[in-house]
Amino acid sequence: MTPGAAEYLAAVDATWPAAAMKRVGPWMIRDGQGGGKRVSAATAETEVAGDDITLAEQEMQALDQPPLFMIRAGEERLDILLAAKGYDVVDPVRVLAMPVAGLTDQPLPPVTAFEIREPLAIMAEIWAAGGVGPARLRVMDRAGTGTGILLRWNEKPAGTGFVAVCGDIAMVHAVEVLPHQRRQGVAGRIMRAAAFWGARQGARHMAVLCTEANGPANALYSALGFEPAAQYHYRMKPTSGAAAYG
Repeated sequence: MTPGAAEYLAAVDATWPAAAMKRVGPWMIRDGQGGGKRVSAATAETEVAGDDITLAEQEMQALDQPPLFMIRAGEERLDILLAAKGYDVVDPVRVLAMPVAGLTDQPLPPVTAFEIREPLAIMAEIWAAGGVGPARLRVMDRAGTGTGILLRWNEKPAGTGFVAVCGDIAMVHAVEVLPHQRRQGVAGRIMRAAAFWGARQGARHMAVLCTEANGPANALYSALGFEPAAQYHYRMKPTSGAAAYG
């Protein structure tokens, strides 16, 4: 059975986990510890009233996090409440998905892709160059069943990514390619390597997150066969430090 939006969003939490999650009133509050929006955003687990927003704000401020909310499909009322309180839309995101079999239909060139759970220094360097710093590496450390992918091309390190599984979903995060190695199919090979690893873990579906504004990445994933499976966006006040989340 093909997963629905809820299953894919649950896989996001499982494969890119917050340092801690706590239920407070109608909210799920995430302690991101600097790991970015995905691990720091509050989500509504039940119906929210206007006063509940203050509760979430207080909880996130207590964690030294600017208030940040994730809005998913069907949460239009919450979206309106937050807009009325001065929260702007930030980074609309698509969850893109496809069958694992669609990426394991042809073998990778030999000695190009390596599965490495503890990142090598070169992998950390590639991630750092793309804005994936130590706090996000700690997010990867928290994931249960997962691995880094190092892709070599032209006999040199070219790119890296991270993949982890939740049930039968293999979700890919933090794909980064060195500038001089781009437009040579490196990112696509990282995705294929992740699919082969996921298949061995029993995954039947692949997923990746991509902001709507990232045209090149959306084009790549579409060319590989990915299709939209879910979507969400964030809301944050413009003066609350969005840049700190990356």
